[in-house]
Amino acid sequence: MEEKNYQKEKKSFWDNIKTLIYIIIAVSLIRVFFVQAFNIPSGSMKPTLLVGDFILVNKFVYGDWTFGIPFTNIDFYTIKNRIVKPDRGDIIVFKYPENPKIDYIKRIIGLPGDKIEVIGDTVKVNGKVLERKYIGEFRQYNEYAKKYEECTIRKYHNNEKYCYTIMEIYEGNEKNFGPITVPEGHYFVMGDNRDNSRDSRWWGFVPDDYIIGRAFIIYFSIDFRKPMIRFTRIGKIIK
Repeated sequence: MEEKNYQKEKKSFWDNIKTLIYIIIAVSLIRVFFVQAFNIPSGSMKPTLLVGDFILVNKFVYGDWTFGIPFTNIDFYTIKNRIVKPDRGDIIVFKYPENPKIDYIKRIIGLPGDKIEVIGDTVKVNGKVLERKYIGEFRQYNEYAKKYEECTIRKYHNNEKYCYTIMEIYEGNEKNFGPITVPEGHYFVMGDNRDNSRDSRWWGFVPDDYIIGRAFIIYFSIDFRKPMIRFTRIGKIIK
């Protein structure tokens, strides 16, 4: 009787081990080819993304497949095979050019070959000012800002007009940049929180092979100051 129980326990142990291995393989494949989770640590993408938002990044759309050890930052090899080209207006997660061990998230403003100029509140792409209009206020804690709808033209989406929300705390307080042409194989990015974003205006361009994927959904959100789960943000599509 004891022998039978021992054999059952042994079989159960190895069944659990095999199940764990299958889970690790499945998670690894998902992480390598399809999606990866990130959290938002700063307010540089307000009002689109808030501190405490947990997001999923679509890696498949850009063909960024990194092989490494699951649940760690240890990577061995990366394959780049662009299925869809990053376009103006996309919110991307990328390796910070000044320290590739750190991941950043910003919005693409300029593509390779675009001429970019930023003067105060005005952003020019190829000599044309990006259209914007006032749409209301953003208030969080003791912070107040004006919200604007800014629109760009999507090069790889039949030149469609694409609009998104940005905010400004101080009028005309942005860091000036350019005019300068974005080098081939690079992108110019900015945060939606234009007065509190350290982006391409400060450290330059994002190399194509540093792009990890495109942010597409908020799967969880928590306000750490209260703390409290922000249920209204869960499931929100990022644009």
